[in-house]
Amino acid sequence: MSISVRLPTVLRPHANGEARLDVDGGTVGEIIDGIVRKFPGMATNLLDQDGSLHRFVNVYVNDEDVRYLEKMETAVVDGDELSILPAVAGG
Repeated sequence: MSISVRLPTVLRPHANGEARLDVDGGTVGEIIDGIVRKFPGMATNLLDQDGSLHRFVNVYVNDEDVRYLEKMETAVVDGDELSILPAVAGG
């Protein structure tokens, strides 16, 4: 199944300028893996060395934060939208 993934401006250069991707997978982890396979430069922006999401990367499925669901094991189905939002710090 193909899931629509929204990318913020800061990640678009690593995805050939795309704002939205369609990625196949049944879980958030499979979707992230699919993005990294297609755009290897995205890995350092999304994943820690152990393959888990960076602590400052927020992922939402239909506006639900996956940290409060099943994290990378959160299931996705056709029609779901996944949003990736790196945390921004400033002062």
